[in-house]
Amino acid sequence: MFRGVDHIVIAVRDLDAAVQHYTDAGFTAVFGGRHNIGTHNGLIAFADGSYVELIAFLKPSTSHPWHAALDKGGGLVDFCMQTDDLAADVELLRCAGATMSDPSPMTRDRPDGYRLSWMLSIPAPPFSGQVPFLIKDETPRDERVPRDRTHRNDAAGLASVTVAVEDPDASCSFYARVLGRPGASLQRPDLDASGVEFRIGPHRIELVAPRNPAGLLSEHLRTRGQSIYEATLSGGRPYLRLDPAALEGARLRFA
Repeated sequence: MFRGVDHIVIAVRDLDAAVQHYTDAGFTAVFGGRHNIGTHNGLIAFADGSYVELIAFLKPSTSHPWHAALDKGGGLVDFCMQTDDLAADVELLRCAGATMSDPSPMTRDRPDGYRLSWMLSIPAPPFSGQVPFLIKDETPRDERVPRDRTHRNDAAGLASVTVAVEDPDASCSFYARVLGRPGASLQRPDLDASGVEFRIGPHRIELVAPRNPAGLLSEHLRTRGQSIYEATLSGGRPYLRLDPAALEGARLRFA
């Protein structure tokens, strides 16, 4: 079963610059190391165990959807869900109609030389974006997530992830199948949107569709497809506004 959001992913062109920008915004951002697929990352870990991944490509990879997002401004591109049974949840998502890859191995070499390893299952289009990718650690998760989880801006964790979808009733079926319960009706007047939400561990997943065809959410669907739109953080200073222009295009806000 899903246990909560493992991490959210922000695609960036220049990792050094991105780490500095997030540091300037009051986050404790550290370099995570290099993956075996030609990417490297920076990490922002929270007290609730979730984290933000800043990911950059070491060389162009135009076939990768996260790389393609860079041509559209980068920002939030995906999210990963923790699971207590990867194989079972993959099968449940498949039973609900999603096309999921078989779990495959991945590694990251940290700056200190420690090699992390895990298994990933990734949804294929058109399910990628509206369905999270799933992770199962082989090395201890505490080695994958930075230990420093305090921030000058007092960010404490992820509160919610908002996913722009075309049909919330259809998208929510994937989550309902894994969780064994329906979602709750949701209204987002600030986005002129409505949909369905699920509480998963300490986090909320919001699946919302726009009511206004000229609004920002509609524009997101036209340019990015069904995918993560914004993330809300817990803690933080109520007067502090997180500007997407200073955060590699990512829409982040404090609850």
